[in-house]
Amino acid sequence: MGQQEKVATSLAGAVSEEISASLTAVDAELARRYPGDPGTRQPVHTVYVPGDDFEPGTLRSWGDRALAALDEHAPDASSFAAVLGIPEELAGPVHDRVRAKLEREPVEDLRIDFEDGYGPRPDAEEDEAAARAARLVSEAYANGTAAPYTGIRMKCMEAGVRDRGIRTTDVFLSGLMAAGGLPEGLVLTLPKVTYPEQVTAFVQLLEAFEKAHGLDAGRIGFEIQIETSQSILAADGTAAVARMIDAARGRATGLHYGTFDYSACVGVSAAYQAGDHPAADHAKAVMQVAAAGTGVRVSDGSTNVLPVGPADRVHEAWRLHYGLTRRALARAYYQGWDMHPGHLPTRYAAVYAFYREGLEPAAARLAAYVAKAGGDVMDEPATAKALSGYLLRGIDCGALDTAEVARLTGLTRADLDAFASPRRGDLTVTAP
Repeated sequence: MGQQEKVATSLAGAVSEEISASLTAVDAELARRYPGDPGTRQPVHTVYVPGDDFEPGTLRSWGDRALAALDEHAPDASSFAAVLGIPEELAGPVHDRVRAKLEREPVEDLRIDFEDGYGPRPDAEEDEAAARAARLVSEAYANGTAAPYTGIRMKCMEAGVRDRGIRTTDVFLSGLMAAGGLPEGLVLTLPKVTYPEQVTAFVQLLEAFEKAHGLDAGRIGFEIQIETSQSILAADGTAAVARMIDAARGRATGLHYGTFDYSACVGVSAAYQAGDHPAADHAKAVMQVAAAGTGVRVSDGSTNVLPVGPADRVHEAWRLHYGLTRRALARAYYQGWDMHPGHLPTRYAAVYAFYREGLEPAAARLAAYVAKAGGDVMDEPATAKALSGYLLRGIDCGALDTAEVARLTGLTRADLDAFASPRRGDLTVTAP
């Protein structure tokens, strides 16, 4: 050790206290607006089923139809990999995990649709369908056949359909309460939001429902669907989507990009309406920046090209869907929509290949970070957060196993959670 340095200061302690006092309101605002990711599982997709098509066996039917498509058009690992361009070393693991997923949990997030997929109906008919949906959802959660996340998309808050949307929401939620209460995986989706005031109005609706049933304030959250240009850029030039998140008062759980409504809104012709159009990239980039740090997740949209017909057409549609999904994952959009059972094989293939090909590099980098945590660390905590989040997403969707991640990193699930959510965890981790 060399000569001990003499420490000198020039400022009185009161200066620091005054500065801290001046920033108290800012500290509180940062904590309120930017709490960070909630640390819960995010589904890799949302499946939309029209309200009158939803049946007790819908999820199993989607899984069986997806498996049948695999059997018919890519019956083994090598043929499936050849269609999608999956590297040979990943062909077997990806194929096996896709089939296992379709057998075990084909749908991660189900939305029973009372908006575009359902259309205008007589009030009595929609009332009946909403009540039936509530009963079937309650029964599915009770018998263990529900998707991890389930809910409805009601009609929007625009004048022409507002009353119908409010009533359908009330009927559905009231039916759940009558059947035993709201399930933990409940998700509501508010479509075609153009003004933040529409979000405020939906919050008012949910507050009234919670009060009527003695529920905790804020119990019911919802997703905001971004389908209009005005939700991205308001008339005053501001990013309206950021104001929508604030208007939700902590209830917003996600922003979902509506591929076709948004594309049509900005004048993209039908042949070019797709998730990789520059207009889509711009909208999703604004959504992503607005949501960063807020705990609100961003979801990509869908493709309307269905994998149906002869093998060559199915393979072409599969390659398109696989490529769009991989593209979205690389851009940190970890969720999207799936419109047909034939999309499930390529959804999971893209997701599983994405996580399995990066498993060893990510695990090695995180392990190196932990090993250096008490010494000369090159990577920043943000690196550990990103690496842990990547591995946790892979575990949650079934692409990775907890045991193999622990073997490669020396970390438990609790350790990974702590790195991924540093505001809620302790970054001082001792490797076992």
